[in-house]
Amino acid sequence: MDGNRIRKIVIVGGGTAGWMTAAAFAKILGPRYADITLVESEEIGIVGVGEATIPQINIYNRMLGLDEDDFVRETQGSFKLGIEFVDWGKKNHTYFHPFGPFGVDMDGVSFHAYWLRMMHGGDPRLVTDYSLTSVAASQNRFMRPVNAGNSPLSRIAYAFHFDASLYARFLRRYSQARGVKRQEGKITKVHQRSEDGFIESVELESGQKIEGELFIDCSGFRGLLIEQTLKAGYEDWTHWLPCDRAVAVPCAHGDGEFTPYTRSTAREAGWQWRIPLQHRIGNGYVYSSQFISDDEAAAKLMANLDGEALADPRPLRFVTGRRKKAWVKNVVALGLASGFLEPLESTSIHLIQSGIARLLTLFPSRDFEPADIERYNFMIAREFAQVRDFIILHYHLTERDDTPLWEYCRSMDVPETLKEKYRIFESHGRIFRDNDELFNDTSWFAVMIGQGLVPRSYDPVVEAMDEATLRARMNELHSVIGNCADQMPGHADFIAMNCAAKAA
Repeated sequence: MDGNRIRKIVIVGGGTAGWMTAAAFAKILGPRYADITLVESEEIGIVGVGEATIPQINIYNRMLGLDEDDFVRETQGSFKLGIEFVDWGKKNHTYFHPFGPFGVDMDGVSFHAYWLRMMHGGDPRLVTDYSLTSVAASQNRFMRPVNAGNSPLSRIAYAFHFDASLYARFLRRYSQARGVKRQEGKITKVHQRSEDGFIESVELESGQKIEGELFIDCSGFRGLLIEQTLKAGYEDWTHWLPCDRAVAVPCAHGDGEFTPYTRSTAREAGWQWRIPLQHRIGNGYVYSSQFISDDEAAAKLMANLDGEALADPRPLRFVTGRRKKAWVKNVVALGLASGFLEPLESTSIHLIQSGIARLLTLFPSRDFEPADIERYNFMIAREFAQVRDFIILHYHLTERDDTPLWEYCRSMDVPETLKEKYRIFESHGRIFRDNDELFNDTSWFAVMIGQGLVPRSYDPVVEAMDEATLRARMNELHSVIGNCADQMPGHADFIAMNCAAKAA
Protein backbone atom coordinates (compact mmCIF):
# COMPACT_ATOMS: atom_id res chain seq x y z
CA MET A 1 0.00 0.00 0.00
CA ASP A 2 2.84 2.40 0.85
CA GLY A 3 4.07 2.21 -2.74
CA ASN A 4 0.69 3.49 -3.91
CA ARG A 5 0.70 6.49 -1.59
CA ILE A 6 0.45 10.01 -2.98
CA ARG A 7 3.79 11.69 -2.41
CA LYS A 8 3.44 15.02 -4.23
CA ILE A 9 0.58 17.44 -3.51
CA VAL A 10 0.33 20.74 -5.36
CA ILE A 11 -1.99 23.51 -4.17
CA VAL A 12 -2.70 26.04 -6.91
CA GLY A 13 -3.46 29.44 -5.42
CA GLY A 14 -2.98 31.00 -2.00
CA GLY A 15 -5.48 33.21 -0.22
CA THR A 16 -7.76 31.81 2.46
CA ALA A 17 -8.58 28.57 0.63
CA GLY A 18 -5.02 27.75 -0.36
CA TRP A 19 -3.42 28.40 3.00
CA MET A 20 -6.24 26.76 4.98
CA THR A 21 -5.64 23.65 2.87
CA ALA A 22 -1.88 23.85 3.27
CA ALA A 23 -2.12 24.27 7.04
CA ALA A 24 -4.51 21.33 7.44
CA PHE A 25 -2.42 19.05 5.23
CA ALA A 26 0.75 20.08 7.05
CA LYS A 27 -0.84 19.25 10.41
CA ILE A 28 -2.58 15.98 9.46
CA LEU A 29 -0.22 14.57 6.83
CA GLY A 30 3.04 16.33 7.53
CA PRO A 31 6.13 16.47 5.32
CA ARG A 32 6.97 12.81 6.00
CA TYR A 33 3.79 11.72 4.23
CA ALA A 34 4.02 13.88 1.13
CA ASP A 35 5.81 16.82 -0.39
CA ILE A 36 3.35 19.75 -0.26
CA THR A 37 3.88 22.74 -2.55
CA LEU A 38 1.69 25.82 -2.82
CA VAL A 39 1.97 27.93 -5.96
CA GLU A 40 0.84 31.53 -5.87
CA SER A 41 1.66 34.77 -7.60
CA GLU A 42 1.90 38.18 -5.99
CA GLU A 43 0.67 39.53 -9.35
CA ILE A 44 -2.70 37.80 -8.97
CA GLY A 45 -4.84 39.39 -6.30
CA ILE A 46 -7.08 37.48 -3.92
CA VAL A 47 -10.70 38.29 -3.18
CA GLY A 48 -9.95 38.63 0.52
CA VAL A 49 -13.25 40.12 1.71
CA GLY A 50 -14.65 37.09 3.54
CA GLU A 51 -14.04 38.29 7.05
CA ALA A 52 -16.86 36.70 9.05
CA THR A 53 -17.13 33.07 10.16
CA ILE A 54 -19.44 30.65 11.97
CA PRO A 55 -18.63 28.61 15.12
CA GLN A 56 -17.44 25.54 13.19
CA ILE A 57 -14.15 27.38 12.57
CA ASN A 58 -13.27 26.56 16.17
CA ILE A 59 -13.04 22.89 15.16
CA TYR A 60 -10.50 23.80 12.47
CA ASN A 61 -8.50 26.01 14.84
CA ARG A 62 -8.38 23.30 17.50
CA MET A 63 -7.27 20.76 14.92
CA LEU A 64 -4.34 23.02 14.04
CA GLY A 65 -3.60 23.56 17.73
CA LEU A 66 -3.78 27.35 17.41
CA ASP A 67 -3.54 29.64 20.39
CA GLU A 68 -6.79 31.59 20.06
CA ASP A 69 -5.54 34.84 21.56
CA ASP A 70 -2.57 34.79 19.20
CA PHE A 71 -4.84 34.01 16.25
CA VAL A 72 -7.19 36.93 17.03
CA ARG A 73 -4.28 39.28 17.71
CA GLU A 74 -2.45 38.44 14.48
CA THR A 75 -5.55 38.83 12.31
CA GLN A 76 -6.81 42.06 13.94
CA GLY A 77 -9.82 39.97 14.83
CA SER A 78 -12.92 40.36 16.94
CA PHE A 79 -15.61 38.01 18.19
CA LYS A 80 -18.97 37.17 16.69
CA LEU A 81 -22.10 35.96 18.49
CA GLY A 82 -24.41 36.00 15.48
CA ILE A 83 -25.85 38.20 12.75
CA GLU A 84 -28.24 41.14 13.03
CA PHE A 85 -30.63 41.43 10.07
CA VAL A 86 -32.09 44.86 9.36
CA ASP A 87 -35.03 45.50 6.98
CA TRP A 88 -35.15 41.94 5.62
CA GLY A 89 -38.62 40.61 6.45
CA LYS A 90 -40.04 44.11 6.17
CA LYS A 91 -38.83 47.70 6.37
CA ASN A 92 -37.98 49.13 9.81
CA HIS A 93 -37.73 45.67 11.37
CA THR A 94 -34.68 44.00 12.92
CA TYR A 95 -34.06 40.47 14.16
CA PHE A 96 -31.05 38.51 15.36
CA HIS A 97 -29.77 35.09 14.26
CA PRO A 98 -27.71 33.94 17.26
CA PHE A 99 -25.14 31.22 17.68
CA GLY A 100 -25.96 28.67 20.34
CA PRO A 101 -29.36 27.48 21.59
CA PHE A 102 -32.56 29.24 22.54
CA GLY A 103 -33.39 28.40 26.14
CA VAL A 104 -33.20 24.77 27.18
CA ASP A 105 -35.28 21.80 26.09
CA MET A 106 -37.72 20.66 28.78
CA ASP A 107 -39.00 17.16 29.41
CA GLY A 108 -37.47 16.04 26.12
CA VAL A 109 -39.36 18.65 24.08
CA SER A 110 -37.76 21.45 22.08
CA PHE A 111 -37.67 24.86 23.75
CA HIS A 112 -38.95 26.37 20.50
CA ALA A 113 -42.26 24.55 21.00
CA TYR A 114 -42.72 25.97 24.51
CA TRP A 115 -41.93 29.47 23.30
CA LEU A 116 -44.49 29.14 20.51
CA ARG A 117 -47.12 28.09 23.05
CA MET A 118 -46.32 31.17 25.13
CA MET A 119 -46.34 33.41 22.05
CA HIS A 120 -49.72 32.10 20.90
CA GLY A 121 -50.97 32.80 24.44
CA GLY A 122 -50.01 36.46 24.11
CA ASP A 123 -46.60 36.54 25.81
CA PRO A 124 -44.69 39.50 24.30
CA ARG A 125 -41.16 38.20 24.82
CA LEU A 126 -39.11 37.48 21.72
CA VAL A 127 -37.48 34.09 21.30
CA THR A 128 -34.11 35.90 21.28
CA ASP A 129 -34.83 37.07 24.86
CA TYR A 130 -34.06 33.46 25.80
CA SER A 131 -30.70 33.36 24.02
CA LEU A 132 -27.63 34.41 25.99
CA THR A 133 -25.68 35.23 22.83
CA SER A 134 -28.54 37.45 21.59
CA VAL A 135 -28.87 39.31 24.89
CA ALA A 136 -25.09 39.70 25.22
CA ALA A 137 -24.80 40.92 21.62
CA SER A 138 -27.49 43.55 22.20
CA GLN A 139 -25.34 44.90 25.05
CA ASN A 140 -22.02 44.56 23.17
CA ARG A 141 -20.74 42.02 25.69
CA PHE A 142 -18.56 38.96 25.12
CA MET A 143 -16.71 36.23 26.96
CA ARG A 144 -15.64 32.69 26.19
CA PRO A 145 -17.58 29.86 27.84
CA VAL A 146 -16.53 28.94 31.36
CA ASN A 147 -16.90 25.74 33.35
CA ALA A 148 -20.06 26.70 35.21
CA GLY A 149 -22.14 23.52 35.34
CA ASN A 150 -25.57 24.00 33.78
CA SER A 151 -25.21 27.77 33.51
CA PRO A 152 -25.71 29.31 30.05
CA LEU A 153 -22.20 30.75 30.55
CA SER A 154 -20.84 27.26 29.91
CA ARG A 155 -22.52 27.06 26.50
CA ILE A 156 -21.55 30.31 24.79
CA ALA A 157 -21.12 29.70 21.05
CA TYR A 158 -19.05 32.14 19.04
CA ALA A 159 -17.06 32.70 15.89
CA PHE A 160 -14.76 35.45 14.62
CA HIS A 161 -14.38 38.44 12.37
CA PHE A 162 -10.88 38.85 10.93
CA ASP A 163 -8.86 40.39 8.15
CA ALA A 164 -8.80 37.69 5.47
CA SER A 165 -5.43 38.77 4.06
CA LEU A 166 -3.87 38.67 7.54
CA TYR A 167 -5.47 35.28 8.14
CA ALA A 168 -3.86 33.91 4.96
CA ARG A 169 -0.47 35.25 6.08
CA PHE A 170 -0.95 33.75 9.54
CA LEU A 171 -1.67 30.33 8.04
CA ARG A 172 1.19 30.72 5.57
CA ARG A 173 3.64 31.12 8.47
CA TYR A 174 2.06 28.13 10.21
CA SER A 175 2.29 25.98 7.06
CA GLN A 176 5.83 26.90 6.09
CA ALA A 177 7.03 26.20 9.62
CA ARG A 178 5.68 22.67 9.13
CA GLY A 179 7.33 21.95 5.81
CA VAL A 180 5.00 23.38 3.15
CA LYS A 181 6.96 24.86 0.26
CA ARG A 182 5.74 28.09 -1.28
CA GLN A 183 6.49 28.67 -4.96
CA GLU A 184 6.10 32.19 -6.30
CA GLY A 185 5.04 32.32 -9.92
CA LYS A 186 2.24 32.70 -12.41
CA ILE A 187 0.99 29.49 -14.01
CA THR A 188 0.86 29.76 -17.80
CA LYS A 189 0.40 26.12 -18.83
CA VAL A 190 -1.20 22.99 -17.44
CA HIS A 191 0.12 19.63 -18.61
CA GLN A 192 -2.08 16.53 -18.73
CA ARG A 193 -1.25 12.87 -19.20
CA SER A 194 -2.13 11.79 -22.69
CA GLU A 195 -3.62 8.46 -21.67
CA ASP A 196 -6.26 9.66 -19.16
CA GLY A 197 -6.21 13.47 -18.94
CA PHE A 198 -4.93 13.56 -15.36
CA ILE A 199 -2.92 16.68 -14.50
CA GLU A 200 0.77 15.85 -14.27
CA SER A 201 2.32 19.30 -13.86
CA VAL A 202 1.79 23.04 -13.98
CA GLU A 203 4.25 25.30 -15.76
CA LEU A 204 5.20 28.76 -14.58
CA GLU A 205 5.93 31.85 -16.64
CA SER A 206 9.61 31.19 -15.98
CA GLY A 207 9.35 27.78 -17.67
CA GLN A 208 9.68 25.88 -14.39
CA LYS A 209 7.43 22.81 -14.13
CA ILE A 210 5.95 21.66 -10.83
CA GLU A 211 4.88 18.04 -10.90
CA GLY A 212 2.24 16.52 -8.67
CA GLU A 213 0.01 13.53 -8.13
CA LEU A 214 -2.86 15.33 -6.36
CA PHE A 215 -3.73 18.92 -7.27
CA ILE A 216 -5.90 21.21 -5.16
CA ASP A 217 -7.43 24.03 -7.18
CA CYS A 218 -7.69 27.18 -5.05
CA SER A 219 -7.37 29.54 -7.99
CA GLY A 220 -10.60 31.42 -7.26
CA PHE A 221 -13.51 32.09 -9.59
CA ARG A 222 -11.53 31.23 -12.72
CA GLY A 223 -11.01 27.59 -11.68
CA LEU A 224 -7.74 27.22 -13.56
CA LEU A 225 -7.60 23.43 -13.23
CA ILE A 226 -11.15 22.30 -12.43
CA GLU A 227 -12.86 24.39 -15.11
CA GLN A 228 -10.43 25.87 -17.61
CA THR A 229 -8.57 22.56 -17.96
CA LEU A 230 -10.94 19.77 -16.89
CA LYS A 231 -14.27 21.41 -17.87
CA ALA A 232 -16.19 20.35 -14.77
CA GLY A 233 -19.18 22.53 -15.62
CA TYR A 234 -21.08 24.98 -13.46
CA GLU A 235 -24.59 24.91 -12.00
CA ASP A 236 -25.95 28.47 -12.06
CA TRP A 237 -28.32 29.46 -9.21
CA THR A 238 -28.80 33.10 -10.21
CA HIS A 239 -32.56 32.56 -10.72
CA TRP A 240 -32.85 31.93 -6.96
CA LEU A 241 -30.03 34.20 -5.78
CA PRO A 242 -30.04 37.12 -8.23
CA CYS A 243 -27.24 39.16 -6.64
CA ASP A 244 -24.24 38.90 -8.96
CA ARG A 245 -21.93 41.70 -7.87
CA ALA A 246 -20.45 43.30 -4.78
CA VAL A 247 -18.47 46.37 -3.92
CA ALA A 248 -16.35 46.37 -0.77
CA VAL A 249 -14.53 49.06 1.20
CA PRO A 250 -12.95 49.29 4.66
CA CYS A 251 -13.61 52.29 6.86
CA ALA A 252 -12.46 53.75 10.15
CA HIS A 253 -14.51 52.99 13.26
CA GLY A 254 -15.74 56.54 13.58
CA ASP A 255 -18.66 56.66 15.99
CA GLY A 256 -19.74 53.10 15.21
CA GLU A 257 -20.15 50.49 17.94
CA PHE A 258 -17.57 47.72 18.31
CA THR A 259 -20.22 45.06 18.03
CA PRO A 260 -19.66 41.34 18.70
CA TYR A 261 -21.83 40.51 15.70
CA THR A 262 -22.10 41.04 11.96
CA ARG A 263 -24.81 43.35 10.64
CA SER A 264 -26.64 42.70 7.38
CA THR A 265 -28.85 45.56 6.19
CA ALA A 266 -31.20 44.96 3.26
CA ARG A 267 -30.95 47.67 0.60
CA GLU A 268 -33.11 48.34 -2.45
CA ALA A 269 -31.14 46.03 -4.74
CA GLY A 270 -29.34 43.71 -2.31
CA TRP A 271 -27.78 44.07 1.13
CA GLN A 272 -24.87 45.66 2.96
CA TRP A 273 -22.52 43.94 5.39
CA ARG A 274 -20.80 45.52 8.38
CA ILE A 275 -17.97 43.57 10.01
CA PRO A 276 -16.06 45.23 12.88
CA LEU A 277 -12.35 44.43 13.24
CA GLN A 278 -9.86 45.90 15.67
CA HIS A 279 -8.26 48.25 13.14
CA ARG A 280 -11.21 48.98 10.86
CA ILE A 281 -14.73 48.05 9.82
CA GLY A 282 -15.28 45.89 6.75
CA ASN A 283 -18.20 46.98 4.56
CA GLY A 284 -19.71 45.74 1.34
CA TYR A 285 -22.82 46.00 -0.80
CA VAL A 286 -23.93 42.75 -2.43
CA TYR A 287 -26.35 43.57 -5.24
CA SER A 288 -28.03 42.52 -8.45
CA SER A 289 -26.81 44.32 -11.57
CA GLN A 290 -30.33 43.89 -12.99
CA PHE A 291 -31.67 46.39 -10.50
CA ILE A 292 -28.90 48.91 -9.78
CA SER A 293 -25.85 50.21 -11.60
CA ASP A 294 -22.31 49.73 -10.34
CA ASP A 295 -21.90 53.45 -9.72
CA GLU A 296 -25.16 53.68 -7.80
CA ALA A 297 -24.22 50.69 -5.65
CA ALA A 298 -20.82 52.16 -4.82
CA ALA A 299 -22.40 55.52 -3.97
CA LYS A 300 -24.98 53.84 -1.72
CA LEU A 301 -22.24 51.96 0.12
CA MET A 302 -20.04 55.03 0.58
CA ALA A 303 -23.02 56.96 1.96
CA ASN A 304 -23.60 54.36 4.67
CA LEU A 305 -20.21 53.99 6.41
CA ASP A 306 -19.46 54.50 10.10
CA GLY A 307 -16.30 56.47 9.42
CA GLU A 308 -13.87 57.64 6.79
CA ALA A 309 -13.24 55.22 3.91
CA LEU A 310 -9.72 53.76 4.10
CA ALA A 311 -9.47 52.68 0.44
CA ASP A 312 -11.26 53.00 -2.86
CA PRO A 313 -14.34 50.79 -3.33
CA ARG A 314 -13.36 47.41 -4.77
CA PRO A 315 -15.75 45.75 -7.25
CA LEU A 316 -16.37 42.00 -7.49
CA ARG A 317 -18.39 39.97 -9.98
CA PHE A 318 -19.66 36.46 -9.39
CA VAL A 319 -22.24 33.87 -10.36
CA THR A 320 -23.90 32.05 -7.47
CA GLY A 321 -23.78 28.30 -7.89
CA ARG A 322 -21.29 25.45 -7.79
CA ARG A 323 -19.13 23.29 -9.98
CA LYS A 324 -21.08 20.28 -11.18
CA LYS A 325 -18.18 18.23 -9.86
CA ALA A 326 -15.73 19.55 -7.28
CA TRP A 327 -13.41 16.54 -7.76
CA VAL A 328 -12.46 15.52 -11.30
CA LYS A 329 -9.64 13.05 -12.00
CA ASN A 330 -6.78 14.11 -9.68
CA VAL A 331 -8.02 17.67 -9.07
CA VAL A 332 -10.12 18.81 -6.11
CA ALA A 333 -11.50 22.36 -6.14
CA LEU A 334 -11.82 24.28 -2.88
CA GLY A 335 -12.99 27.79 -2.08
CA LEU A 336 -14.23 29.98 -4.90
CA ALA A 337 -12.92 27.47 -7.44
CA SER A 338 -15.59 25.03 -6.22
CA GLY A 339 -18.50 27.46 -6.27
CA PHE A 340 -19.84 30.62 -4.68
CA LEU A 341 -22.64 31.32 -2.23
CA GLU A 342 -22.86 34.96 -1.25
CA PRO A 343 -21.61 35.72 2.28
CA LEU A 344 -25.03 36.43 3.81
CA GLU A 345 -24.60 33.72 6.48
CA SER A 346 -20.78 33.74 6.53
CA THR A 347 -20.48 30.24 5.05
CA SER A 348 -17.61 30.76 2.58
CA ILE A 349 -14.79 29.86 4.96
CA HIS A 350 -16.82 26.99 6.43
CA LEU A 351 -17.30 25.45 2.98
CA ILE A 352 -13.52 25.50 2.52
CA GLN A 353 -13.10 23.85 5.91
CA SER A 354 -15.77 21.27 5.14
CA GLY A 355 -14.23 20.46 1.76
CA ILE A 356 -10.83 19.93 3.40
CA ALA A 357 -12.30 17.67 6.10
CA ARG A 358 -14.20 15.56 3.58
CA LEU A 359 -11.13 15.25 1.38
CA LEU A 360 -9.03 14.07 4.30
CA THR A 361 -11.76 11.52 5.13
CA LEU A 362 -11.68 10.24 1.53
CA PHE A 363 -8.00 10.90 0.89
CA PRO A 364 -6.96 9.08 -2.27
CA SER A 365 -4.16 6.77 -3.18
CA ARG A 366 -2.65 7.06 -6.65
CA ASP A 367 -5.46 4.80 -7.90
CA PHE A 368 -8.03 7.57 -7.35
CA GLU A 369 -10.91 5.17 -6.71
CA PRO A 370 -14.04 6.35 -8.60
CA ALA A 371 -16.33 5.44 -5.68
CA ASP A 372 -14.45 7.79 -3.35
CA ILE A 373 -14.58 10.63 -5.87
CA GLU A 374 -18.28 10.06 -6.48
CA ARG A 375 -19.02 10.10 -2.74
CA TYR A 376 -17.04 13.31 -2.23
CA ASN A 377 -18.89 15.04 -5.05
CA PHE A 378 -22.24 13.90 -3.66
CA MET A 379 -21.48 15.26 -0.18
CA ILE A 380 -20.21 18.59 -1.50
CA ALA A 381 -23.22 19.02 -3.80
CA ARG A 382 -25.61 18.22 -0.97
CA GLU A 383 -24.00 20.69 1.42
CA PHE A 384 -23.96 23.47 -1.16
CA ALA A 385 -27.65 22.87 -1.87
CA GLN A 386 -28.57 22.89 1.83
CA VAL A 387 -26.73 26.17 2.42
CA ARG A 388 -28.27 27.56 -0.79
CA ASP A 389 -31.78 26.87 0.52
CA PHE A 390 -31.03 28.61 3.81
CA ILE A 391 -29.82 31.72 1.99
CA ILE A 392 -32.78 31.71 -0.40
CA LEU A 393 -35.03 31.69 2.67
CA HIS A 394 -33.85 35.20 3.62
CA TYR A 395 -34.75 36.61 0.21
CA HIS A 396 -37.99 34.78 -0.42
CA LEU A 397 -39.65 34.96 2.98
CA THR A 398 -40.31 38.70 2.99
CA GLU A 399 -43.20 41.11 2.94
CA ARG A 400 -41.17 43.63 0.98
CA ASP A 401 -42.43 44.60 -2.45
CA ASP A 402 -41.11 48.18 -2.46
CA THR A 403 -38.41 47.63 -5.10
CA PRO A 404 -38.11 45.38 -8.17
CA LEU A 405 -35.55 43.09 -6.49
CA TRP A 406 -37.73 42.38 -3.48
CA GLU A 407 -40.84 41.93 -5.59
CA TYR A 408 -38.93 39.39 -7.70
CA CYS A 409 -37.60 37.51 -4.66
CA ARG A 410 -40.93 37.49 -2.82
CA SER A 411 -42.78 35.96 -5.77
CA MET A 412 -40.14 33.61 -7.21
CA ASP A 413 -40.51 29.85 -7.18
CA VAL A 414 -38.11 28.15 -4.74
CA PRO A 415 -36.59 24.65 -4.58
CA GLU A 416 -38.90 21.86 -3.45
CA THR A 417 -36.54 21.10 -0.57
CA LEU A 418 -37.18 24.60 0.83
CA LYS A 419 -40.93 24.36 0.22
CA GLU A 420 -40.98 21.24 2.38
CA LYS A 421 -39.26 23.14 5.20
CA TYR A 422 -41.99 25.79 4.94
CA ARG A 423 -44.83 23.26 4.98
CA ILE A 424 -43.56 21.44 8.06
CA PHE A 425 -42.87 24.68 9.93
CA GLU A 426 -46.12 26.44 9.07
CA SER A 427 -48.32 23.93 10.88
CA HIS A 428 -46.63 23.34 14.26
CA GLY A 429 -43.28 25.12 14.07
CA ARG A 430 -41.29 21.93 13.57
CA ILE A 431 -37.90 21.81 11.84
CA PHE A 432 -36.07 18.68 10.81
CA ARG A 433 -32.34 18.63 10.20
CA ASP A 434 -31.34 16.48 7.24
CA ASN A 435 -28.32 14.23 7.80
CA ASP A 436 -25.33 16.41 8.69
CA GLU A 437 -26.98 19.64 7.51
CA LEU A 438 -24.92 22.69 8.49
CA PHE A 439 -27.69 24.87 9.89
CA ASN A 440 -29.57 23.39 12.83
CA ASP A 441 -33.12 23.90 14.05
CA THR A 442 -32.14 27.00 16.05
CA SER A 443 -30.84 28.74 12.92
CA TRP A 444 -33.87 27.85 10.81
CA PHE A 445 -36.22 28.87 13.62
CA ALA A 446 -34.45 32.20 14.16
CA VAL A 447 -34.64 33.18 10.50
CA MET A 448 -38.15 31.89 9.83
CA ILE A 449 -39.58 33.67 12.86
CA GLY A 450 -37.39 36.71 12.22
CA GLN A 451 -38.59 36.98 8.63
CA GLY A 452 -42.22 36.84 9.77
CA LEU A 453 -43.32 33.22 9.26
CA VAL A 454 -45.43 32.40 12.31
CA PRO A 455 -46.72 28.82 12.62
CA ARG A 456 -50.48 28.35 12.89
CA SER A 457 -50.04 26.38 16.11
CA TYR A 458 -47.38 24.62 18.18
CA ASP A 459 -46.34 21.08 19.00
CA PRO A 460 -49.29 19.63 20.98
CA VAL A 461 -46.91 17.65 23.20
CA VAL A 462 -46.11 20.82 25.18
CA GLU A 463 -49.65 20.73 26.57
CA ALA A 464 -48.40 18.00 28.91
CA MET A 465 -46.93 20.79 31.07
CA ASP A 466 -49.47 22.92 32.91
CA GLU A 467 -49.44 26.62 32.12
CA ALA A 468 -48.41 27.79 35.59
CA THR A 469 -45.36 25.53 35.62
CA LEU A 470 -44.38 26.56 32.11
CA ARG A 471 -44.73 30.27 32.88
CA ALA A 472 -42.62 29.88 36.05
CA ARG A 473 -39.88 28.04 34.16
CA MET A 474 -39.83 30.58 31.35
CA ASN A 475 -39.61 33.47 33.82
CA GLU A 476 -36.76 31.77 35.65
CA LEU A 477 -34.88 31.09 32.42
CA HIS A 478 -35.33 34.68 31.26
CA SER A 479 -33.96 35.92 34.59
CA VAL A 480 -30.97 33.54 34.52
CA ILE A 481 -30.02 34.64 31.01
CA GLY A 482 -30.23 38.31 31.97
CA ASN A 483 -28.05 37.72 35.04
CA CYS A 484 -25.49 35.79 32.98
CA ALA A 485 -25.27 38.59 30.43
CA ASP A 486 -24.66 41.07 33.25
CA GLN A 487 -21.58 39.05 34.27
CA MET A 488 -19.97 39.31 30.83
CA PRO A 489 -17.43 42.04 30.09
CA GLY A 490 -17.75 44.40 27.18
CA HIS A 491 -16.54 43.13 23.81
CA ALA A 492 -13.89 45.84 23.52
CA ASP A 493 -12.78 45.27 27.12
CA PHE A 494 -12.42 41.52 26.59
CA ILE A 495 -10.20 42.07 23.55
CA ALA A 496 -8.12 44.71 25.35
CA MET A 497 -7.51 42.29 28.21
CA ASN A 498 -6.73 39.21 26.14
CA CYS A 499 -5.94 39.61 22.47
CA ALA A 500 -5.46 43.20 21.38
CA ALA A 501 -3.32 43.58 18.27
CA LYS A 502 -0.01 45.33 18.69
CA ALA A 503 0.07 48.94 17.62
CA ALA A 504 1.55 49.42 14.14
